[in-house]
Amino acid sequence: MSRQFVTEAVMMAIYGQLLVPQSPVEYIVPYTTVMELYELRDSNEPLMNREEDDRHVKMKIREMIAYFEEPLNSKKINRALNVPWAKSAGILLGERAQLTVINSVDTAAYGEQFDPIETELLLTSQREKAPILTDQFELIQRIIEGGVPVQVYDIDDFDFAMEEESFRSSH
Repeated sequence: MSRQFVTEAVMMAIYGQLLVPQSPVEYIVPYTTVMELYELRDSNEPLMNREEDDRHVKMKIREMIAYFEEPLNSKKINRALNVPWAKSAGILLGERAQLTVINSVDTAAYGEQFDPIETELLLTSQREKAPILTDQFELIQRIIEGGVPVQVYDIDDFDFAMEEESFRSSH
């Protein structure tokens, strides 16, 4: 059985190691974060501090958009968009990684404390009973301080999170 994590689509572009995990993993990604890829692609704002890294990540974002727009993947995603909280069929991202797009709905459940995408990540995590994987330290702090009932991992702790989930599912 593969591990599951809730994350944003852009994380796959920024952190290539997520695409080559040591064991099977499924990333559950809110559809709004897939749409965010288009905004990031078209933005002149740098995503990374170093120009070379920024160019690389923007190229990966373009590749990811092209992959999502391939007919089979596009069809899988579009099917999920007809019903709130529906999930797409798995989209393979490599030998052991797959992505599932979820048509999450921001219900403003967390008010001003979290932005709409963060709220969708939280609600998806609760709904799917899967931890959030993020590189946003401030988000992790707000989740902990707000007592939000979700598990969250910093992306730098990805290998640990994979081991942790493996340990949990075997006990």
